[in-house]
Amino acid sequence: MSTPYKVTIENGIAELVFDHPPVNAFDSEGWLSIARRIEELGQDSRVRVIIISADGRGFCAGVDIKELAQDGSLITKVNKGNYDTFKAIHQNPKPVIVAVHGFVLGGGIGISGAADIIIASECARFGVPEVDRGAMGGGAHLQRMLPVQKVRYMYFTGEMIDAQEAYRLGAVERVVPLEQLRETAWIMAGKIAAKSPKMIQLAKEALTGIEDGNLEDKYRWEQGFTLEAYTSPDSQEARDSFVEKRDASFKG
Repeated sequence: MSTPYKVTIENGIAELVFDHPPVNAFDSEGWLSIARRIEELGQDSRVRVIIISADGRGFCAGVDIKELAQDGSLITKVNKGNYDTFKAIHQNPKPVIVAVHGFVLGGGIGISGAADIIIASECARFGVPEVDRGAMGGGAHLQRMLPVQKVRYMYFTGEMIDAQEAYRLGAVERVVPLEQLRETAWIMAGKIAAKSPKMIQLAKEALTGIEDGNLEDKYRWEQGFTLEAYTSPDSQEARDSFVEKRDASFKG
């Protein structure tokens, strides 16, 4: 099975680029593969900083809804893949920069919220369509990026915000034209890679330790509600209507 990403390592910087057309939405095996590779990069002595970016129309559209529409029982495997990926970023001993463009949805929010620094292109849009897909998840990571009430508004309505709004609210470090996105990420990563790797590793561990609450525990709590959601007929109807490109008919 081909991997849904490609990796380059140069001058202490590793860049993992999502490359899974059409929308960088990953199935359960894809998420597990991404988690393993990010963990490996964190243990690679050649790597001082990790960049996560993407080719194609957008950064990441989250999970492969078609896989779950065919077999809802795979949600536990998808949940594990998501959990492992976000933890591999958040708990990684190396700083992780995400460079996002286009749509940043669902699992893309989890990746961004778990990262240390977010750089966005002017075309980037952030959203959590979970409610409309019959699932939960992503709230803990979005709440690491944005104020509580903004998170709830986005979660309940499914509405997206653009890069400038994310910058205004403090989630994004820099907004740049799309053609400058990867270059900007590499320049920023280079500044960090030039510093003492031991000091940077200690700094990341210290900063993660002083965060309010435990991000992984919060996300695990959310995942329990995803499993509960999947016991509802409305959850299956949400996925079926999405795959079939029709309006959903919910029975409550």
